[in-house]
Amino acid sequence: MTSATSKSPFLLSEWAAIAAIVLIWGVNNAAAKVATGALPPFFVGGVRFAIALAVLIPFLRPPFPPLRQVGPILLLLGPLHFGLIYYGFSIVKSLSPLVVALQLWIPMTAFFAWRLLGETMTRSGLAGMVVAFAGVAWMSLDPHAAGDLPGILIGVLASAMWALGTVWVRRSPGVTPLKMQALTSLVGAPALLAASFLVEDHVLARAATAGWMIWATVVWAALASTVGATALLFWLVQRREPGRVTPWFLLTPLVSCGIGIGLMGDQLTPQLALGGGATLVGVALVALSERRAAAIAESAASAQL
Repeated sequence: MTSATSKSPFLLSEWAAIAAIVLIWGVNNAAAKVATGALPPFFVGGVRFAIALAVLIPFLRPPFPPLRQVGPILLLLGPLHFGLIYYGFSIVKSLSPLVVALQLWIPMTAFFAWRLLGETMTRSGLAGMVVAFAGVAWMSLDPHAAGDLPGILIGVLASAMWALGTVWVRRSPGVTPLKMQALTSLVGAPALLAASFLVEDHVLARAATAGWMIWATVVWAALASTVGATALLFWLVQRREPGRVTPWFLLTPLVSCGIGIGLMGDQLTPQLALGGGATLVGVALVALSERRAAAIAESAASAQL
């Protein structure tokens, strides 16, 4: 087995896992837009977590971490993040701008880790953060995206929830990844389903009239994304440094935007292309600067041994 610090080239199986994650996540964004076009958004999120929970129940075994430590993580990474995301997908007309905006979780994670945990933030990382947010702002000013500005802003807020949850995970005692997914589903399913029946209209009627393709997108989100892609991701980062793996996931928006433009009627204007490209360049700068900072820290630690 390849060690986590190995500098050797990726194996074919590892490249296949990266490609599978990018494809699953890219398709999942389009699936979320389709699902929330027919079903209430909180209901979609609740059913997604319920299906995932049914698969992940074997991982719900004691011991469990203290609720005061894990509770905020479960809320941030579960009902808050996914409730916002699905609501955002339900109100936008175009898939592509929202998908690009959702990539801001990467620079936000670096920023929160810097401010809350005292982790290193390089100048290139700060520059990348500025470029990424400027790209989203420029993209949002395009006339074709202006109508989706509320959804884009909700996507930015959802990214902040995910980034905060990710940083909180770093401060908490270790929990196995699939156990964390199971706990998140245990909280997310009832919370989002309760919210759906409280604030959304005609939930059961819309669920009864949804076709098989709509339900297939929800099952895809639960099994392929929540369980499958997550398991592949954890398998990868157990074998390789996260800094070598995560930059490749910036290809995910290209899959989603390709589907949006090719199959869902999104319009690609020069301003959207420039703003989206700037956002991804900024995110890449942050991801690569984190990788470089981790490599420097690892070298310094090795030198002290």
